[in-house]
Amino acid sequence: MGQQLINSQPTDIIYYLNNTVALFPNALAVVDSNELSLTYQELSNAADRIATSLHQHHVVSGDRVGILMHKTSLTLASIFGVLRLGAAYVPVDAESTTTRAATIFNNCSVQAILTTSELAKTLIASEPQFKSRIIIIQEKRINQSNDLLDYPTVDPTQDDIDAYPHYPSELNRLAYILYTSGSTGVPKGVEITHANAISFIEWASSTFAITKHDHVSSHAPFHFDLSIFDIYVAIKHGACIHLIDSDIAASPRHLAAFISNREITVWYSAPAILGMLAEHFQRLSTPPPQNKLRLVLFAGEVFPIAKLRLLMHHWPAPNYYNLYGPTETNVCTFYPVPSNIPESRINPLPIGFPCKHCEAIIIDEQEHRIVPHGETGLLCITGPSVTDNYWNSPEQMAAKVVWLEGKRWYNTGDRVRFSDKEGFIFLGRNDRMIKRLGYRIELDEIEKILTTHPDLMECAVVSQTIHSNTRIYAFIVAKTAQASSLNLHQHCHNHLARYMLPDLFHYLDSIPRTSTGKTDYKKLEVLCLTIDL
Repeated sequence: MGQQLINSQPTDIIYYLNNTVALFPNALAVVDSNELSLTYQELSNAADRIATSLHQHHVVSGDRVGILMHKTSLTLASIFGVLRLGAAYVPVDAESTTTRAATIFNNCSVQAILTTSELAKTLIASEPQFKSRIIIIQEKRINQSNDLLDYPTVDPTQDDIDAYPHYPSELNRLAYILYTSGSTGVPKGVEITHANAISFIEWASSTFAITKHDHVSSHAPFHFDLSIFDIYVAIKHGACIHLIDSDIAASPRHLAAFISNREITVWYSAPAILGMLAEHFQRLSTPPPQNKLRLVLFAGEVFPIAKLRLLMHHWPAPNYYNLYGPTETNVCTFYPVPSNIPESRINPLPIGFPCKHCEAIIIDEQEHRIVPHGETGLLCITGPSVTDNYWNSPEQMAAKVVWLEGKRWYNTGDRVRFSDKEGFIFLGRNDRMIKRLGYRIELDEIEKILTTHPDLMECAVVSQTIHSNTRIYAFIVAKTAQASSLNLHQHCHNHLARYMLPDLFHYLDSIPRTSTGKTDYKKLEVLCLTIDL
């Protein structure tokens, strides 16, 4: 069961829930879009019930547990149920395909999968090998379909709580794995230990002064690293988390009402939705709904300066921060946004200075030496929040590691230069990894999936960013007429996350090549400019 006030310093991330339960058991912990709310005591009890079931299904410390659920209060309880057993949670996108979920679950050999009856039915239909690992999480008042009655079901709101083992806290134990797009065409699992997560959580807590009176939005899905702030920084301080599910996550009108009605004080998301909110407010004939926002954080991609300026015009009260960091480091640099951005500024904001728990250097792209002050190079990060490995892929991590000055640095692959006044200035990616909607996407992964289509001869995938709008173009050499845009789109939809789907399929007689026989991506990028979507 949940332990009480075990240490003055956290030794794992379940500490944050245990400590807050002891301090504020009756405070509201989470409210989801279905209005299911849990106090901190209820959240802790729900986690215990899930931990009980996982223990009964032979999950032990160090195991991985998949989470395939829509974003609800019970999903949050599932995360903490996994952590209570000393296991690591592996969240996947419930809005994506079961094929992608299966790839991830197979890659990290999950011992169990927490899901709902609806999603279980879909998963089992396409991936029957997971039958023995399914545990259904839902309230018993919700009827299951008859073909799922044989699967173990946990009602986190009212089942009995039985004893389960409590494993000693270990800072270096795996806490969760977040999968990002992989350069080999296979999703890449970023291993995050309790020590990695705590380093970021403690920095964010001291920097942004969250309190028990805050209402914190949770816009990012749980498989996206922005969710770590939403969950753990809020829970550390006894704040209330307001979960935003996919039904309203992309709707500016609904989000504006949500922020107002829920009295949200802290917002964190990718810039894209904030830009959509700004444009929505601009179209209104009346002022936007009043809100209580005091803090607006954004990360994941460049925020177009005109849209940010517009948002700050409609929301003048909050303090704004631009946060930067890949999943492998979480936030490692940040920039407090000035209250007045000059109209003359057309360049995006800088990504700022290193967080206190991180160090940063810029290295030469070829020789991997530290560049002279003011020169452009690749941003490298070291510190306790930096991951040690990708799951089952040490060679991929080795390719990202640079040893300099006796320290291990993670090469982000982002091109930057340093300004004494503004810190690091982001100049773009150095490879074929792009960012869209806050997500990192390996274009090679899309290519690999396309090449599995039986009616394709060749393909190449590139992207173009125009006016901060990133589009993905797939160039196709078809074998037969069956390789229609509709068929290719469905093929991609079956294997890729939604945010990775190409915007356009363009047919060619052949893929252009360089003099060395390699795909000429630069020529294709130029060709994109002549194509109308």
